[in-house]
Amino acid sequence: MSDDKFPGWHGTTIIGVRKGGKVVIAGDGQVSVGQTVMKGTARKVRRLSPGGMDVVAGFAGSTADAFTLLERLETKLEAVPGQLARAAVELAKDWRTDKYLKNLEAMLIVTDGKDLFVITGAGDVLEPEHDVTAIGSGGNFALAAGRAMMDTEKDAETIARDAMKIAADICVYTNGNLTVETIDA
Repeated sequence: MSDDKFPGWHGTTIIGVRKGGKVVIAGDGQVSVGQTVMKGTARKVRRLSPGGMDVVAGFAGSTADAFTLLERLETKLEAVPGQLARAAVELAKDWRTDKYLKNLEAMLIVTDGKDLFVITGAGDVLEPEHDVTAIGSGGNFALAAGRAMMDTEKDAETIARDAMKIAADICVYTNGNLTVETIDA
């Protein structure tokens, strides 16, 4: 979407946290246009099961674009079951080079419980250094809050929820209506 056609669209906040044998992806439910909240209960974290292998994915950006990417990721995972890293790299490669896909505007956080990645349209497959990653309008707020809590006694889900609460308190494009998915490492 070009900004001249849809000015002021703002997405969401998604965080991924790996700690204590669990990986949690949490996302808020807000979709805003300019100063208006269009929807407060969108579901931007999903559990996929391609080939019987559980994968959790969260997305920020255009919903239609994100669903297209999630479908492509499922296809890649069906071709290489249990190999999230390989499927993510193949998706990123297609996303960067394919004439249609390279125009998609979204980002993904994906995990199979073992690996945790951010996949971007620039061809990046990024694994977080500190077991916390975040994307979207309030992503930097959630990332900073999550990183600050990693050395505490809190578990992965509590860190994700608390970081999202902090992001929602700071970022006007983030709310407290969370979807949270957990997967064992």
